[in-house]
Amino acid sequence: MSSVPPLATGGMSREGTTTVVRLNRVKVDPVDKKVLCAAMCQCDKTPNIGKDGKELKQVCVAENLKSFDKLLGHKSFYKEELNFDMTQTPPSPIMDSGIITKGHEYLKGWINKYWGTKPEHGPTFVPRSGLIRRPDVVIVHDPSKPPTQDNNKQIVEMKFPPDSISDEQERAYVDIAGGASKLAVLEPGDCDCDAPEPDGPRIPIKELGFAAGVAAWLAFILTRGKTPRPPLVPVF
Repeated sequence: MSSVPPLATGGMSREGTTTVVRLNRVKVDPVDKKVLCAAMCQCDKTPNIGKDGKELKQVCVAENLKSFDKLLGHKSFYKEELNFDMTQTPPSPIMDSGIITKGHEYLKGWINKYWGTKPEHGPTFVPRSGLIRRPDVVIVHDPSKPPTQDNNKQIVEMKFPPDSISDEQERAYVDIAGGASKLAVLEPGDCDCDAPEPDGPRIPIKELGFAAGVAAWLAFILTRGKTPRPPLVPVF
């Protein structure tokens, strides 16, 4: 579980320091949790491997969710690793200029082109100073609209131990989400990755691949079974 202890909620001010906002183990909606845990469990067991042999579990999750978003024409409920301009109130998502529901893929290019166009930016962009933050997953209410704060259902940090959310991340993500009640942390232990599949339809990752499997399962659930039930065993 996360090493972050539960404390009372607080606020954030760009003019000064405030009380650290600690997560009180905010829950993730069961349907959303099913999708995110499918990615988390798969990547926990079969992560991407870097050139140095290091396991890249976080990269694996991001790639899975990105492929799902692409499959749905960038209208997924789950937006992975979106960059936010923290100088804006509320923080503003950095999106593709041609597709309002797609995150900008080249942050350096965006900075070179747009930084300094707003008074809050300052003359020079300073890397790793908190001017831009990137939460793991933003869940939106309406996937046909950009992930602005009024459309954000929840922000979920997906952490693989020993990685944990930092105080700085927590403050920033509460600011992006619009309140501590909209920020949650999800770890493999929360997903019961080693437990047998619980009752109810499961996401057929092995049979269909992550993106197609999630799409088929969500369609089955959201239409109350009016679409074909996803396969539970490999189809030969």
